[in-house]
This record gives sequence, structure tokens and C-alpha cells, in this order.
Amino acid sequence: MRQVIRSVAAVVTTAALVMTAVPASAAPGGATLRRTEFGVPHVLAPNYRAAGVGAGFAFAEDNLCLLAPQIVALDGEKSRWFGPAGGNLEADLYHRWLNQNRVVERALAGPGAPSRDARDLARGYAEGYNRYLSSVGVDNLPESICKGADWVRPITELDVWRRVLQISDMGGAEGVTDLVAAAQPPGTPAVASRTAPTGLPDLFGGGIGSNAVGLGADATTGRTGMLLANPHFPWQGDRRFHQIHLTIPGELNVSGVSLPGLPGVAIGHTDRVAWSHTVSTAVTLTLHRLALTPGNPTAYVVDGQTHALRNDPVTVTVRQDDGTLTSVTQSVWSTPDGPIVSIPGVLPWDATQAFQLRSANATNLRTVDQWLGMAKARDVRQLRDVQARLLASPWVNTTAADVTGTAFYGDLQSVPHVTNEQEERCGLGDLDGIPLLDGSRGDCAWGTDADAPVPGLFGAGNLPTLFRRDFVSNMNDSPWLANPAAPLVDYPAIVGDTGTPRSYRTRLGLDMISEGVADSGFTLAELQDMQLNNRNFTAERGLPSVLSWCRSGAPAPSATATDGRTVDLTAACAALAGWNTRGDLEARGAALWRAFILRLRTSPWTVPFDPADPVRTPRDFDATRPGVTTALADAVQAFTAAGLPADVPLADVQRYEGIGVHGCDGREGCFNVITADVTRPAAGVQHGSSFIMATELTRSGPRTRTLLTYGQSANPTSPHHTDQTHVYNDKQWVTDRFTEREIASDPHLTIRHLR
Repeated sequence: MRQVIRSVAAVVTTAALVMTAVPASAAPGGATLRRTEFGVPHVLAPNYRAAGVGAGFAFAEDNLCLLAPQIVALDGEKSRWFGPAGGNLEADLYHRWLNQNRVVERALAGPGAPSRDARDLARGYAEGYNRYLSSVGVDNLPESICKGADWVRPITELDVWRRVLQISDMGGAEGVTDLVAAAQPPGTPAVASRTAPTGLPDLFGGGIGSNAVGLGADATTGRTGMLLANPHFPWQGDRRFHQIHLTIPGELNVSGVSLPGLPGVAIGHTDRVAWSHTVSTAVTLTLHRLALTPGNPTAYVVDGQTHALRNDPVTVTVRQDDGTLTSVTQSVWSTPDGPIVSIPGVLPWDATQAFQLRSANATNLRTVDQWLGMAKARDVRQLRDVQARLLASPWVNTTAADVTGTAFYGDLQSVPHVTNEQEERCGLGDLDGIPLLDGSRGDCAWGTDADAPVPGLFGAGNLPTLFRRDFVSNMNDSPWLANPAAPLVDYPAIVGDTGTPRSYRTRLGLDMISEGVADSGFTLAELQDMQLNNRNFTAERGLPSVLSWCRSGAPAPSATATDGRTVDLTAACAALAGWNTRGDLEARGAALWRAFILRLRTSPWTVPFDPADPVRTPRDFDATRPGVTTALADAVQAFTAAGLPADVPLADVQRYEGIGVHGCDGREGCFNVITADVTRPAAGVQHGSSFIMATELTRSGPRTRTLLTYGQSANPTSPHHTDQTHVYNDKQWVTDRFTEREIASDPHLTIRHLR
């Protein structure tokens, strides 16, 4: 296949990719790809397939080498090309098992199968990706990771849908492939390439999350809808956002971002509606304890009836240390509801029991249709109706606003139909918040609501939604306080809790929203400032008490660290005394405060949480409470061990591609989240504010400002690799070009016809 790609490269370059200044309308039958400042692609197309071609080509041109390794993973060939270590073998066993059982193919033909428009979009996306790959050839790819690599190949529509499922089920079996590989009958060793799992991994990669604020007419000076979108996703790898604008005249006009390999726009706006997603508290998977047949550990009993576990031998090709290839075969075991999983000592497969995992997103390919439907909605009520019909959101909820001045919050997603009564009757505990149910009883299996699109889910009538004329928001807490004036309480416990403390980030967000609403409502500029002001909730409330303690120390402030050593805190106190509590680039003391808060293991608050006053409690930070100064001493020790002064500027320890960036950790109570270990500066930014969008939906069209904090391209040689990082650091924004006039007026405009 590589030979084919190389041989046709020159032909495709001249025949199919034409750079021209001809107006966009002069591209009959194909997509026209325009790029404006910062490399933002705008695709104009006559139909969904052509729109997919433009989107796939634009993505590949910017980030082909982000998706290409994932195609290898979806083939179950990571071990063949990169060796079995690091979880590659486990992931290969799982994906080959999916492919052998034609899970995606059957989902494409079963209940909730994608529409023709979605299929055309996906098919076109694969064609556009391949067209770019052919145009340059594998040997000329710009990134060293895949330049000349034998594992880079063209993709198919099926690959796109496999990628859709991979993202949809990120919070399900896709995230625990090592537990699937470890599940073998008693006495049968697993072929895992690393130590057996000891617990559930963080399914969302180190606590990734998001902020979203929807404002209605009563909260804006323009008496219209506004939205702030602020997903906190990784700055590296295959979950970096890619910005795209898709237009099919008279049919679709939507601008925003998507993840690598996903056709369409997942977070974005149209001329009338804007929306964002935040990681939900809803649990989208369950565990089931199977009672095994005595003397036969591969059969289980439900309501007295015996059923055999399914045994699928899976063979994976593995590259050995000397470069030679060998084969490894291991069975993947399952029931009709999902794979068997195992954690030795926690979820053991022994002579009496085994444990099965069931995910609400195990066959969810409805996401593309849902995002298309949301992009066609004329207001948030239509958007809600699309979500209610498909329930396709995977592990996220939605915040939206529209031009009528209505704001909407909804946790309308794929949620297992496990009622509160059922959890109480069938529950055997939980594992990291995931319910463990009795699998030996049929009445403990998932139910189904009449309004659910596929079996096993709660319907929209049982899931929380809220329409408001002032505001709604979510900062990764449960739906309870989407708006504190109208608490949401009538939803199943598997969706989230009520009456519990909110995160520091949620409380700061609600504070800032309330302040803006009270001050005659938000302007677009004020909404932008809310995002980038770098306020720090714990510092604003705790720093005065810490400094008071510092001043009381005689002859110098000191404290005992966890290891029993006495630590001089003079330099730490001086650094904190000179800090204004903001997470700005030049801030001295900001990094030390983070290290302190993340090491604080006891409550510093004198007034405890009160569910009747959840936004203002707990409160009154007291540095003299047990453990507070110990945490500060521990932080100073960590700085000393890392060779860092207490007053190191934040920009010196929070860096991306050698560039210092502003922002702070959500666990400190920061809204503009940037997650980085300040005691290990070389590790760089892990995740945080990635795509930021502030949009005002006016009667004359949307006014939108955006930032893709790490730039449009992951390719270090691209001019759009870190260009927006500098814009972000200057606290400036990119003006979103949405209309044809706005696009045509950009002096940086380039036009390419994909015939």
C-alpha cells in the first residue's frame, strides 16, 4: 500500500489539489477548503460526503500523525509495530476481539444505526484523510513519528466508525483493556505484558473535565443568549481538539471543534445556537458478580439457569526485542452483556465467581447524528429534543444557549437503567463509584425506559434538564446546582448526587456568574475576562490566614513536615506575601500555593459544609487548623528537592513546548484550568483549557471569540503549532469568522478546491 501512496502522490498533487484565489462558489461538485488566520479551516461543500472530504483533508494536513497511531490501535496491531509493553498487548487483545466479533459492523446495521448523512460524512472524512496522505506520500509526512513509517496506511469508513466507538466508550471497556486481558479462568495464566492490574484506572486521564456557562436574556446586557465553552482536555495525543467550520448551503453551517477522527463538530455554534459539553458525574458502566456453576468456572447461573461464558481465542502479532515477530493467543471471555474483567484480590475470577462489565456506550455510534442534529437546531428546545431522541452523548452533559435568550442544561446521555431501588436491592457495593450488582438474578439486570433509543438505558424523561432565562452552568459536579436558584434533584443516583459539597472550581464559577449577573449582566468582553482572569478560590480565601500565621512566627516561621523534620518557611512566607492570588505568567508564589493545596490532607475550614448554603460553605480558612502548615512545609520540601526557589515565577514551571503558560489547577479552585506538576517542570502541561469559545448570539449573527490554546497543529514544523499559545498568553482572542463575508475579508485567506 505504501508503494501505491508514493507512486500516485505527484498525480494527486497536481490534479486534485488546486490552490487558487477563485471565489469559493467556483468549486462545483467538490469541497472548497478555505483557511483563515491561525490556519482555521472552513469547508464549503454541496453535500455531506464532500463536507467530510474537506474535514478529513484539513485534519490530516494539520494532524495526520495524531490519528495514524490510533488506527494501528484499532486494528489491534500496536504490539506488532511498537512492542507489547505499556499496555499495547492488552489493548490489542481487546480491539482484535471487537473486530473478530464485528461489533462496529453490527452496530452500523442495528438499532440506532447512523443515518445516511452521518455515513456520507464519515465516508468523506476517510476519503479526505486519504487524499492528503496520497498527496504527500508516507516518506514526506512532516512529523518524524510517522514519516516513512510502514504502519501508516489509508483509512476506511469502517475505521472512522471504530474511532467513533473508541471515543464513545472511553469511560467503559475501552478504558480498562488491561482488566479484560487479565480475566482468565482459575489456573490459566494471562499473557499480560505488565504487572496485573490492582485497581481501576482513571478512565478520563488524570481528571480531565471542563467548564461551561450558558447565559440567557436576563443575564446579558444584549438581552440575548451567550455561551462560554471551556473543555479541559489533554494538550498532547489523540484527544487534542481540532477546529473546523462546516458549511453545506441551506443544510448545515456549524463552527467549533472535534476530536481526531470524529467527523462533524462536537462543541461549537451555529447562527442561532451554541453549546458545549462537560464530563458528567453519571456512571456509564456497571459491574456484575456472576455466580459460577460448581465445578465449572466457565459457566454461570442466572435465576437457576446455567449459561456458558463465551470464549473467543484472539491472536496478536508481537514484535520482540530483537525485531522478530511472534504470535500470542489468549481468550477473551464474555457474556452477551460484555466482557469478563478481573483485578486480582479485588475482582477475582475463582471457582465461585467472576465479574462482568457492561457499558452503556458499548455500541454507541449515535454521536455523529446527534451532533449533526444539534447543529441544525433552531433553538435550545430543539437541541434538547435531538438529545432526548438519541441519548448519544458519551460520558458528558450539555450546556447551551440560543438567540432567543434561553439557556439550557441537560445530562441527556447514555446512562445504564439502574434505579435507586435496584441499587439498594441488588447492590453488592461499588468499585471507585461503579456499582457492583448481583449478576445471578435476572431482576438485577438493566431495565429499559419506553423513551430510550436502545435497550438498557434511562429515557430522557428520567434524566435532568433545565431551561433558564438567567443562567445554567456545569464545572464537572453533579447536575444538582446547574442553577442554585432552581436545584435539580429528581434524577437517579447513578447520574449524580445532591446535597454534597461542590468543588472549589464550581464555587468560583458560580461566584463569578453571580457577580456578572448582579452587575447589570454580561457583555461578551466580560464573559471573556471571566475565563482568563486566573482567579484562585483557595488563595483568595486562604492566603490572608496563612500570611497572618507567617507573621505570628517567632523568631521565624517554621513548621513540621510529614516526615517529622522542621522546615524554615521564611522564604515561603515572603513569596506568598508578594503574590496577588492570580495564576498569571509572572506570578511568584502561585506555584508554591499549588504545591501546598495539593498536599493539604485535612480541612482548613472552620465553618463546615451546609447543604442549605452550598455555594458559601465550607468557609473561613484557618491556617492554625491541624495539618495546614504541615502541608506548607511538605510543599517547601518538594520545591527544595526539585531545586526550585519558593518564589519561582509560574511561567518557569508551567510550560508547553518551552513556552510558559498562565492558568492554575482546578483543585486549587481555578476556573482557567491548567494542570501541570510545578515540581516537575520538564513534564509540561498535561491538560486544561484547550478550546475556549465565548459567543454572543445576536439577531444579526453570532459574535464569537475563540482560542485553541496549543494551536491548530501538533506538528512542530507547522506555523500553527504554537501560534495561538502566544495569543493565549497575551490574553487575546481569535475573532471567529463565520459568515462568507467575514471569511472572504481575511487577509490571510487561502483557498483550495478538492475536486
